[in-house]
Amino acid sequence: MARKDNSENPGRLQQIRLAYTMTKKTDPQIGLILGAIAIVVFGVLLGVGFLIGHPVYLGVLGFVLAFLAATIVFGRRAEKAAFGQMDGQAGAAAAVLNNLKRGWVVTPAVAANRAQDVVHRAVGKPGIVLVGEGNPNRLKTLLAAEKRKMQRVVADVPVQDIVVGEGEGQVPLKKLQTTLMKLPRVITGAQVTETNDRLRAMGDLMSRMPVPKGPLPKGMSRKMPKGPR
Repeated sequence: MARKDNSENPGRLQQIRLAYTMTKKTDPQIGLILGAIAIVVFGVLLGVGFLIGHPVYLGVLGFVLAFLAATIVFGRRAEKAAFGQMDGQAGAAAAVLNNLKRGWVVTPAVAANRAQDVVHRAVGKPGIVLVGEGNPNRLKTLLAAEKRKMQRVVADVPVQDIVVGEGEGQVPLKKLQTTLMKLPRVITGAQVTETNDRLRAMGDLMSRMPVPKGPLPKGMSRKMPKGPR
């Protein structure tokens, strides 16, 4: 067991170093800010300790609170830096969705086009949420088509869509997770499971259908006969 603990600690320290290095690229003053916060918190508590005659007790408490305050600030600034670096990159929304808390089932890239506009699907107690990232005008077509598909398969579950971006009516990447978590709960946990089972069955059915190479001709029906592979 001791070997396991020793092998985990370097990995954890390495993660902290990587997070600090990444944050410093977009937030060069992060070291000074964290140091100033720690010194101020420790200094205030130590000063109060001398005033009331308990410098050792409040000095120790000040050290703990200074470390805690610096950790909280570092976490928030590191998160902000990570979102800043991901923003505008393909797949950034999927990365955020995959970090949703329990109760959500995320399926990345349920729809996409050649311009790399992508729609991801998240299913939870608010129902089905389609999250699009890319060009807002092109996403309208993708989202509308995916909504029609969802309504045919799970007509009794509400479907809503979100477009990630900084424009009017869009949700910034850094607020995506918070936005989903604030959506009203309209279905039960059992309904979430049932919905995912039906969507999974639909996906399995689609994966067994023969898919022609190249773009589908405009006038061709999507009901294609089975043929040799």
